[in-house]
Amino acid sequence: MRAIRGATTVAENSVEAITEAVTELIDELEERNTLQPTEILSVTFSVTRDLDAIFPAAIARSRPLWDSVAMLDVQQMHVEGSLQRCIRFLIHAYLPTSAPVHHIYLRQAAKLRPDWGLQQTLQTSQQVVETKV
Repeated sequence: MRAIRGATTVAENSVEAITEAVTELIDELEERNTLQPTEILSVTFSVTRDLDAIFPAAIARSRPLWDSVAMLDVQQMHVEGSLQRCIRFLIHAYLPTSAPVHHIYLRQAAKLRPDWGLQQTLQTSQQVVETKV
């Protein structure tokens, strides 16, 4: 079992903005990790206190095969000066220990973990290709 982290932000507290961001986040998760919903044991979504238009789990649950994944929505602890309008997830999935895990940080949330951003993912992919050659 492996744990995958991720986060994104939205411009406004609306159903449309949150749906777009959560969809983008999950699309990136599945693509970068070659992950199928049937391999996911559970997902915990957390949102900052300024987001309450829709539950992220409700968005995920509407995706094919995601309706059987155990999900929980929680409000993230507020820390003064922290990133606003942020949606995070922690996913537990069955993945081989040899498979690289790509944590997904999009939009303004990329600032939270620059070491896990897209550039790091591209460098890791390049190293794998070079090793195989």
